[in-house]
Amino acid sequence: MTNNSQPIEATLLGKRTEYPQHYSPEILVAVPRQLNRNSLKICEQQLPFSGADAWHAYEISWLNHRGIPVVGVLKLVYDASSPCIVESKSLKLYLNSFNMHRTQVCGDNGVTEIQETVCRDLSQTVGAPVSVHIHSHNAYINAPSPFQGYTVLEELPECQNITTDTYTEDPDVLTASNTLSPASPSTDSVLKYASHLLRSNCKITHQPDWGSVFIHFRPNEDGKAPTPASLLKYIVSLRGENHFHEEICEMIYVRLQRIFNPSELCVSCIYTRRGGIDICPSRASNISLLPSQLLQSEVIIQKLARQ
Repeated sequence: MTNNSQPIEATLLGKRTEYPQHYSPEILVAVPRQLNRNSLKICEQQLPFSGADAWHAYEISWLNHRGIPVVGVLKLVYDASSPCIVESKSLKLYLNSFNMHRTQVCGDNGVTEIQETVCRDLSQTVGAPVSVHIHSHNAYINAPSPFQGYTVLEELPECQNITTDTYTEDPDVLTASNTLSPASPSTDSVLKYASHLLRSNCKITHQPDWGSVFIHFRPNEDGKAPTPASLLKYIVSLRGENHFHEEICEMIYVRLQRIFNPSELCVSCIYTRRGGIDICPSRASNISLLPSQLLQSEVIIQKLARQ
């Protein structure tokens, strides 16, 4: 909590705020991850997943040594074990504080200077190393996609006629199928599901956040897995939830892990940009399952339609 008894997350969100006119690292706000993890009974000292958060900032700009604007796409990545996240509006204001900042180095238009400055400031804010890379706007040409071979739930025949009136998170809608049945895959098969119907809302402003979710699921020896229809219903049940993107990703992961105990699980949420920034968290039972291209700051991936 802040001194005026408001949540830390509400320091800037939902308030009219003037854009800083000069470099302003002091505007960055750290939000402890444990504030939400407590409600999911996630122990900070023994996280049930590996993961990281990738952010893309599409409005980064500054002045080079000649006073000419430089623009690009800034990608930053930090580990899910960091004690804090950076509050998104404070990051937007911080990055815009570079707009009239004039760099000194002439060799690379100040790219290295800005990268190193952002890396230092954000690492101090979240309490862990942050990887930062600034890409040119043509970096998306021939960019790789880390999400190949996923079946879109809402396009499956068995999901065409489902009905629901549940729009607050409800793990009880998840029902199991047995992948060991003769008509189903064996436990050697990985189920890869995606949905573009993900929607949640900002924890403070309650403004809608749109996204896509990608789920890699390998059943354990009992063969239990969520039915596609129930998994889609669960994703839709998040529609009225008020949580940050990272929290939604961890909620989906924890529910699937605790209900079905899969031998492999990875959940990635690719959210649409808002305020010039998108946030894309991933959580996995094993670090090898994480979409490595998404979680490398030096790699720009293929954008989804709504990014």
